[in-house]
Amino acid sequence: MDFSQRLERVSADPQALTQIGRGLEREALRITPQGKLSTQPHPAGLGSALTNQWVTTDFAESLLEFITPVSRNVDDLLSQLSDIHKFSYTQMGEEMLWPMSMPCYVGDESDIQLAQYGQSNIGQMKTLYREGLKRRYGSVMQIISGVHFNFSFPDVFWQQLFGDQTEQERQTSVSDAYFALIRNYYRFGWLIPYLFGASPALCGSFLKQNTDHLNFSKTGTGTYFLPQSTALRLSDLGYTNHAQSSLRIGFNSLSQYLDGLQKAIHTPSAEFAEIGVKVDGELRQLNTNVLQIENELYAPIRPKRVALSGEKPSEALCRGGVEYIEVRSLDVNPFSPVGVTEPQIRFLDLFLTWAVLSPSDDMDDAELACWRDNWKKVVLHGRDPDLQLQIGCQGERLSLHDWALRVFTELEQVAVAMDQAHGGDAYQQTLATLTGWVENPELTLSAQVLREIEVHEGIRNFGMALAGKHAQWLNEQAYRRYSQAEFEQETQASVARQAKIEQSDELSFEAFLADYFADLDVNAFSKA
Repeated sequence: MDFSQRLERVSADPQALTQIGRGLEREALRITPQGKLSTQPHPAGLGSALTNQWVTTDFAESLLEFITPVSRNVDDLLSQLSDIHKFSYTQMGEEMLWPMSMPCYVGDESDIQLAQYGQSNIGQMKTLYREGLKRRYGSVMQIISGVHFNFSFPDVFWQQLFGDQTEQERQTSVSDAYFALIRNYYRFGWLIPYLFGASPALCGSFLKQNTDHLNFSKTGTGTYFLPQSTALRLSDLGYTNHAQSSLRIGFNSLSQYLDGLQKAIHTPSAEFAEIGVKVDGELRQLNTNVLQIENELYAPIRPKRVALSGEKPSEALCRGGVEYIEVRSLDVNPFSPVGVTEPQIRFLDLFLTWAVLSPSDDMDDAELACWRDNWKKVVLHGRDPDLQLQIGCQGERLSLHDWALRVFTELEQVAVAMDQAHGGDAYQQTLATLTGWVENPELTLSAQVLREIEVHEGIRNFGMALAGKHAQWLNEQAYRRYSQAEFEQETQASVARQAKIEQSDELSFEAFLADYFADLDVNAFSKA
């Protein structure tokens, strides 16, 4: 079957398109009223960062992460995220949230305090993992913020697409379909940083390396930018890991992916061995392998399954197959108080549905490298009207403009089907607006950001103006899905859950780590 036939098959039951599962994770740095990175611990009024279901921290104490539950409705999803933001502001005193992906201003890496999760073994392990990240890649890279979009198709979608199957057949078919989506994401996902990349500029304080080869321009006070860039967060200056460039993790099947991931976790690194694991009685990282744990793998998209208690992500995938995917290439939208907007979510609905229904041949390492090169071009030069992208590795090229419009032609079919299922024309209106962004790169988020930076004479001034505006907006909003009492109850319950975990530990921390990493070839903790 071709794309149109598959779309017709699934859309025959409207619930296949109306029951999509979505969740959001938005990261944001706490800053002082003077625009500096907060050095205060995680606000006590937000409860336990280890166990609070809605608010946690990412790499640093100052890097908040807001998490929604799974929702079947876009409006509900954004209302939940807004409420979580609103409550968090009530517990932050005079602090605000930095509204962009790239941090500013970072005076010294020592200002970045690692996230703390209490004295339980799992809590200490989370902090030690971050200590390893700090020593491997530096802290500044780790406080770059993003928005992660979790997405799953409902059972009825797969029933329409595959028909009746045994449980094992369905699990295999669904996993294969999600990996086909992932391959198409690598092929065409550069559309996301083109449209929604919002980090074309950064603070001079962020640039510690030689960037002469990138020919930065400068504006305002210490703001550096590339005139046609879209998402420097996704470039070599941002959230990348050169140590992982040699990894060969394929996406042709679940087994291939898991094999590659396990190899990376079990492959010693001479570079990271120089850091040591335990030096002068101080633990520095979880181990000296290329990846300390699976989460260290940097990727614009990940296959996921909700893990059982004590289960590693790869074990969950092996047990039950792929349950959902996590899109990780969205910059924080600085113009939104919650970092993401309804049109962005609706576009992702369209794009991911198109990606799973479109043909998706297997992809070898060479082809994957070619597609990644396209991403790099879009990240650095995406608003160049004459930008040419590769079509695979055969030497054929097509302009970003023409290729995007080809994809949009088929996205229009998905938009029509979505609107027929939901009622109204929200998806078609979203696509019509974004078609204008393809025709005119100056309408994209990155172009809007650059213009505002110029008006405000620098990224810091622009960011502070937005931070104040967003704080006021959230303060004035009424709760729409939750209540202040519900958040306060969860805060208290999370503290109790953390205490219970700490009281239940039976092993010492190093014995716990030795058991956790018992399958590694070299286990530093068995000798500690």
